Amino acid sequence: MQATNIRKGQIIEVGGEPCRVMDFRHVTPGKGNAVVQTRLRNLRSGSSFEQRFRSTENVERVVLETQEFEYLYQDGSDYVFMNTASYEQVNLSDELLGDGVQYLLSNIKVGVEFYQGEPMGVNLPGKVNLKVVETEPSLKGATAASQNKPATLETGLVVQVPPFIEIGELITVDTGDGKYIERAKG
Repeated sequence: MQATNIRKGQIIEVGGEPCRVMDFRHVTPGKGNAVVQTRLRNLRSGSSFEQRFRSTENVERVVLETQEFEYLYQDGSDYVFMNTASYEQVNLSDELLGDGVQYLLSNIKVGVEFYQGEPMGVNLPGKVNLKVVETEPSLKGATAASQNKPATLETGLVVQVPPFIEIGELITVDTGDGKYIERAKG
């Protein structure tokens, strides 16, 4: 595909390595040809870097195979997942998972992405239900200002929640931006 078709979230091959496009922008300097400036993350190493492509340059798009796995447990700095079809287990490092570790609870189903048989990362569900383990008590009658307060969840994630949320409650959190959505139903 042509470099002008690069979009955020795509996976392209750069120097023989699969890289996720974290950000991009088209740049047209006063003199010279247009270029596409990208911020990429190497899926193997986890390192981020900037890369510039000429607008006429061709880049290779990478297709990852996604399989359904279930998160089992943490083993040191690795996280163990089991394939729900074959019961095969894979270990993924915390570097590979990044911020996704803050949403992992036992038995949660995720899509593990593979490139040439090697795990590259996970697709989390859009939202997860997590229990509040620490937050400030709400003040009765303090309804004039709807100030949010920090709450620590069972995975260690800290989110801003409305003042009526108490310790022990289950809340729904968006895994894309880490924000409170609502009290969990049921």
